[in-house]
Parts: sequence; C-alpha cells; structure tokens
Amino acid sequence: MSTVLNHAPHDNRTDAPTSIREFLAFKLGNEEYGVDILRVQEIRSFEQPTRMVNAPEHILGVVNLRGVIVPIVDMRIQFGLHNVKYDGFTVVIVLNIGSKVVGMVVDAVSDVITLEPNQLRPAPEISGTIDSSAVLALGTVNDRMLILLDIEQVLNASSVQ
Repeated sequence: MSTVLNHAPHDNRTDAPTSIREFLAFKLGNEEYGVDILRVQEIRSFEQPTRMVNAPEHILGVVNLRGVIVPIVDMRIQFGLHNVKYDGFTVVIVLNIGSKVVGMVVDAVSDVITLEPNQLRPAPEISGTIDSSAVLALGTVNDRMLILLDIEQVLNASSVQ
C-alpha cells in the first residue's frame, strides 16, 4: 500500500502556530499526534528495513524508495513506548526534512486535520523522551487532542542527520 499526498512544496519557514494549518494525524500508543502535512511525501505500508550496523535501537534501518535510500525511525521506540508490534495498521510516513527524506513508523494514520488559531494551545514545559521545544502546540478538535510536533526537531534528536 502506498498513498501519495499531493501538496505544495514546503517553504522552509518556521511558521508559528498562528495561522490555519493542516496536519496529518497519526497514533503512537494511546496518543494522537500531528505533523505538518507539507512535510509528508507519502504513506506506505510497513516493510522490514535493512538493519544498519551500530544504528541506535529506534533507527530500524533503511529502505530503497525508488532509488533513494531512506532511514526508517520507529517513533514508538524513540518515544519510549512498550510492547511495540508490527501489524496491518503499522505504516511508514515518508517525510521531506530539508534536503533529506526520512521514514517514521507509527501505529496508524487517521486523517488530515485543518486547525485554526483558536484550536491551538501552547504545550506545557515537561521533560521527557522528547524535548518540549519539539512540540509546536496542542490542537483540539471536538473531543480529540493532538500533540503537534516540530518533526524536524524530533528527527534531529533521533540521530538522523
């Protein structure tokens, strides 16, 4: 399965979460996260990557994606989630991060969500597996809350250079 999302190229600005933006919503464990849709190249079904020697545990390896070697990061392992399993819902979100292409493994992708400024709340300062500066904001849609990630910062912290 491969779903290609057509969109305008990312303009490399670091927009503050103050304008209407679209996010791809995905699940990690019991939590729902969002990443800027303009960073998403495609969504693919999970396939076992080729393991790289001396790679950290959360970097599962690499895959050849139409001639491009793409590192695959399991976000569940990076975020310290337990009982990581690979099933029919497990997908890889392929992202464009600057000039690099990186794949991130997530439990499932739900939908694309449009958020307006009044639906965004600042994230509290909490120390944990990811730096709180990597969280753009908390987005609310009806009874759902999404943790909106600055995916470039998250992936830089994961040793993907």
